[in-house]
Amino acid sequence: MTIPNEMKAIDIKEPGGPEMLVPVTVPIPELTSDQVLIKNEAVGVNRPDVAQRTGNYPVPPDANPLPGLEVAGEVVAMGSEAGNWEVGEKVTALTHGGGYAEYTAVHHGHCLPWPEGFDALLSAAIPETYFTVYYNVFTRAGLQAGETILVHGGSSGIGHAAIQLAHAFGAKVIATAGSSEKCEFCEDAGADKAINYKVEDWEAVAKDYTDGNGVNVVLDIVAGDYVQKNLNLLARDGRYAALALLGGAKAEINMGRILRQRITLSGSTLRPQTTAEKANIAANLKSEVWPLFEGGKVRPHVHETFFLEEAPKAHMLMESSAHMGKIILKIAG
Repeated sequence: MTIPNEMKAIDIKEPGGPEMLVPVTVPIPELTSDQVLIKNEAVGVNRPDVAQRTGNYPVPPDANPLPGLEVAGEVVAMGSEAGNWEVGEKVTALTHGGGYAEYTAVHHGHCLPWPEGFDALLSAAIPETYFTVYYNVFTRAGLQAGETILVHGGSSGIGHAAIQLAHAFGAKVIATAGSSEKCEFCEDAGADKAINYKVEDWEAVAKDYTDGNGVNVVLDIVAGDYVQKNLNLLARDGRYAALALLGGAKAEINMGRILRQRITLSGSTLRPQTTAEKANIAANLKSEVWPLFEGGKVRPHVHETFFLEEAPKAHMLMESSAHMGKIILKIAG
């Protein structure tokens, strides 16, 4: 196929609201030797995109400044050292920015084939979410079959993926969500217990559900005043994985409980990981999670789709927290 010199994309005019996402025409990305060029068919929308738009998620110096961290589409060009991919292959990829566009250049090791039976929309719902969950829940927190995990924000893209993967790998899952409908969504995904945090004391309910034994792992996107409550719920040798700070970056905690219970407190975000670290996560997903996708045991849930030019509407929905699962942008043509 003929690759044009320019493409349509969405840029951030200046930090602010969704209206700051504006259509632009920019040059096609230039490939480095280890990259592939993807003609995008669908793009995932994520909380870090919103944080970047509002000026609260600094773009790394080596990253594409356009928003967008996950895409699905077709390989249309390759660098000289871009692995074993071939032009025409359908891939989903974790991007280092630049996803809100018709074309994106991506490191070859951060690409994976579409799972068998998946289309562009489902495939675009995978990378940012499942890379993050697998790395934090299994690689870092070491969740094992037979253990119990508490997942906050269970109806979000991250939460839904965490529930499904934990359930698929044999763990017991407790999830929190903000409505009865969202709690039902969590249980349909595999949660053994879903707690409506708006009407229930989630700490007390979770403690009672575990017969006072607590949980082995907490996956937290809230922080703030949730931190000490999460620590209170962790069993001996419990692991706390922090992903986001929706409830605030600061918390006062009782270090005594961490010492007495031998608790491990960890946190990470995906974008600052090295190229090699992200490639390693991709390899682990291919071997451990792709069989679950292709066997029908795990499947992303796409809540709503918008065209690329409707990115402001997608961000409005993301910020409303009314969605369940993933929000996807479609690329026309």
